[in-house]
Order: sequence, then structure tokens, then C-alpha cells
Amino acid sequence: MSLSFNHNLEERYLLSLAREEVEYLRRLYGKATDALGKVGDQQATEFGAATFRRIFTPDVLVRVTGGPKALEGSGPDSWAGVVTNALKDYESTQHLIGTQVVEFTDVQFKDGEVLSGRAEMSSYLQAWHAWPDRSARIVLGTYYDKVRFNPGKGWQIYDMTLEYTSVEHRQMGDAT
Repeated sequence: MSLSFNHNLEERYLLSLAREEVEYLRRLYGKATDALGKVGDQQATEFGAATFRRIFTPDVLVRVTGGPKALEGSGPDSWAGVVTNALKDYESTQHLIGTQVVEFTDVQFKDGEVLSGRAEMSSYLQAWHAWPDRSARIVLGTYYDKVRFNPGKGWQIYDMTLEYTSVEHRQMGDAT
């Protein structure tokens, strides 16, 4: 259900701000994932784990499907461990997020603020994973997120599925 046209101007403005906050969760996820891939960099690891705890609910369910190996986890710290393990052999990664679509399923307002809410979001993924031998693993996929508003915390993802579309391996050129 799209709520965009059933509200007054103030509520449409608040929905626009909420949409931006929801979309930002996925962008932060990309940055945190790349940070967790920097094995041995304590500051990056702490940033990645702290960001996961910010963007995910404590009971988040996470799944990766359609790829060579299904992955799953429950909770931000558990998922951070899965991500760190999955990225440990790469020299670097870059997760690019695009074509985000947010559909609010329920939003309640009070005194010019979001009181409660739920939404679903889909986001395209292009992820580059570089091995030390200058070869790359390129993953295309779509994230499907279920998000809810938690007072005192803001919008958080409580259910995430990454569905791989394709995986490609190729040789990279020099970075000069």
C-alpha cells in the first residue's frame, strides 16, 4: 500500500524524510560491509559492527540466496561475523547500492513526528570483490528489506534478504 497520496502536505513531507532515512540504512550497510572486509583493521571492524547495530534491530533475520553458498544470520553481531568471514580473503571490496524503492505499509504521526511505522524496501546491488591476484568477483543482486520505526532508535531493518542475480569472475587491470 502506498501512503504518499493519502496524507496532508505536512505528512507527505514527513514521509519524504522517512523515505530518505530508510534508504540511508542500505547505504550505511554498504559502507559497514566494506569496513568489515578490512580484516586486521580494528577501527574499520569497530565501525562496521557499530553500524550494523545501528541499522539492524537486535533480532534481525538475514539471508543471502541464489549464490554459490546460502548464508544466514540472526542479530547484527552474528551477521557481522558472517560478513567478516565471507570477505576475509579479499584484498578490498566495494558495495554499490542503487535503484532504491521504499513502500510504506503503515506510518502513524503525532505532533509532526513519526510515532510508528513499517516499510519495505528493495535496492539493487553491484559488489566488487578484489582478490590479491588482481582478479575480481562481481556480484549483482537485489536486497529486500523489511523496516520498522523504533522510538528512540529510528528506522531499522528487521528482515533482510539479498537475492543474487549473477556472479562473474574476471581479471582486473592495474590501478595506475
